[in-house]
Amino acid sequence: MAHNPVNHHLRPLYRAVGFLAGAYLVLFGIVGLIQTSGEDATGANDKLVLGQGANLLLSIIMLVVGAIVVIATVIGRNLDTAADKYLGWALLVLGTYGLAFSRTDANVFGQDIRTVIVTYIVGLALITVSLYSKVAPAAEAGAPRQVREGRTA
Repeated sequence: MAHNPVNHHLRPLYRAVGFLAGAYLVLFGIVGLIQTSGEDATGANDKLVLGQGANLLLSIIMLVVGAIVVIATVIGRNLDTAADKYLGWALLVLGTYGLAFSRTDANVFGQDIRTVIVTYIVGLALITVSLYSKVAPAAEAGAPRQVREGRTA
């Protein structure tokens, strides 16, 4: 049995955080598409998108990831849990790539340290949301671990 809670009482709050994270990524992608249109798709440039370094490729990636998160959150039914978990980890990988190559020619996403920090924060938020937003019928949810083990708190 998994140790992640099912039917957590703060689930609506976590879903709202997931929705806001996805909405931020969509906003970043749209503003990035507008501000970096006409530029090279890859590589570093001097364009700032919401105070962060970005290029056309990163803007497209963030727009797609954000749209998937928002759609999955609206649909629910544990689809949001899976999407938040996998896309959160993908954002951590993207942020780590940006951190490793931010001052080199391999910086194909045009990330700077501000972009890496925000990418890490959004990725970690999505992973946290995925841990607490799972839902199941009450008959399948089972008792909390403390009750199963005979402890009160």
